[in-house]
Amino acid sequence: MIYDGGRKLAEGSGLAGYDVTSNYAEYTALAEALKKLKGLGIEGDVLIRSDSTLLVGQMSEGWKVKGGMYVDKLKEARDLMKEFGSLRFEWIPREQNTEADLLTRIAYEKHRK
Repeated sequence: MIYDGGRKLAEGSGLAGYDVTSNYAEYTALAEALKKLKGLGIEGDVLIRSDSTLLVGQMSEGWKVKGGMYVDKLKEARDLMKEFGSLRFEWIPREQNTEADLLTRIAYEKHRK
């Protein structure tokens, strides 16, 4: 979901599959959100809120990247970050991320059909 001053600008239910890791899905969602922000003409101060400690740690705190199928998406997101003025990441508990959790469940249900 993309919000501006409490107004929802966009949302999507994303990626699901049995051969996709949660980290890959998280980084795919981040890259797609950054592309959407750019498409909406938003280039200023952006706050990314996520319940993924790995994503927040690697994108904002310099955590090491050991490898995995998500690394290409992480690199894509890092390249996209360069197009924004200020981009900050904030970890939030999963309990505070219920809207994103619902969209994830929708994606998995679509995949199962």
